[in-house]
Amino acid sequence: MSSAEVLETQVDVETGLQALIGRGYQFVHETDADGEFEAVVGVRVHDNVVDVVRLNAEDDAVATRVPGTEDNVFQPEKWLWRRRGEVSEVLAEVLALPDEQSAEPAPAKGCWVPGRGGTSKWLAAR
Repeated sequence: MSSAEVLETQVDVETGLQALIGRGYQFVHETDADGEFEAVVGVRVHDNVVDVVRLNAEDDAVATRVPGTEDNVFQPEKWLWRRRGEVSEVLAEVLALPDEQSAEPAPAKGCWVPGRGGTSKWLAAR
């Protein structure tokens, strides 16, 4: 599917998430300290950027592309691209993003680490 086709169609949540998984996104279900569900969070590290998708509710999703040098990809100081809105719109825009490299020189590296109460965090590696 071309970028134009993705933007012209509505992307339902299941199809969009399957497409992101096919592109290498890894997902966790973020919970609070009491174990209550908060969001579905996906991260994809490629070239020298990190793409992050956070689905809070059907009408509240946010996606960002940040340089691989960011210490905290969930609260970056700098982003290269960012969208917020309804899940179907945000997923369509994420799927339309080109796989271009950032101007940042270093490749992105990191891993998920388990946290308290069943949470996970992305740990950027240097």
